[in-house]
Amino acid sequence: MLKIENVSKTFNPGTVNEKLALDNFSITINEGDFITVIGGNGAGKSTLMNAIAGVWKVDEGKIIIDGEDVTSLPEHKRASYLGRVFQDPMLGTAATMEIQENLALAKRRGLPRTLKNGIHKKEVEEYREMLKILDLGLEDRMTTKVGLLSGGQRQALTLLMATLKKPKLLLLDEHTAALDPKTAAKVLETTEKIVTRDKLTTLMITHNMKDAIAHGNRLIMLNEGKIILDIQGEEKKNLTVSDLLKRFEVVSGEEFANDKAILG
Repeated sequence: MLKIENVSKTFNPGTVNEKLALDNFSITINEGDFITVIGGNGAGKSTLMNAIAGVWKVDEGKIIIDGEDVTSLPEHKRASYLGRVFQDPMLGTAATMEIQENLALAKRRGLPRTLKNGIHKKEVEEYREMLKILDLGLEDRMTTKVGLLSGGQRQALTLLMATLKKPKLLLLDEHTAALDPKTAAKVLETTEKIVTRDKLTTLMITHNMKDAIAHGNRLIMLNEGKIILDIQGEEKKNLTVSDLLKRFEVVSGEEFANDKAILG
């Protein structure tokens, strides 16, 4: 579903702030894979997400989604392939619109705009059933303005909107990092339900090693723009945080310095 071939990206080239963010990066992700991505600050995690989403052009290499070379496509043209949930719960929804209106926008994504009535009764019932999977009671608050929801409720709604059209690839960019532990666990549980139900190919960046081990069928660790660990199958199931830290130190020759990835 996703193939990245020898992609490199350098920020501020030729200056004192030059930073090689992705270094000849390659990976092949099969349809239905749920991959967790971890690494310290500056390892290249968000750069990888932005490269896939087309936020900026890569310096070299190819990005192929479902057999289509999207390397030269701008961000808005890649949007039809992708669903994305950001770290900030405020980014994925329209605060001044109702819950049902936000869902209607997500459903109409990529379709021609018309002068027909906004939301039909049949749609309202469809959205009500969709919202039940969140187990937050939002199905009984369909006309509530999204700006009145908590951060966790908005992030759960964003997740639902991002997966409504069953994207080729779902990108989760530390989507629980801004939430309290209890809410984060709830959003992760919902993520697992939706990804499993719809067999979505998913890349999830997380700052928490426990979550990286507990979710998905494959775990990759980045360091200095490269994959230094790629663990899947039974090996991943038997992994512990201690094992992961030891393997990081062996492969990279340094200690893992991001406390947030260990705690929580």
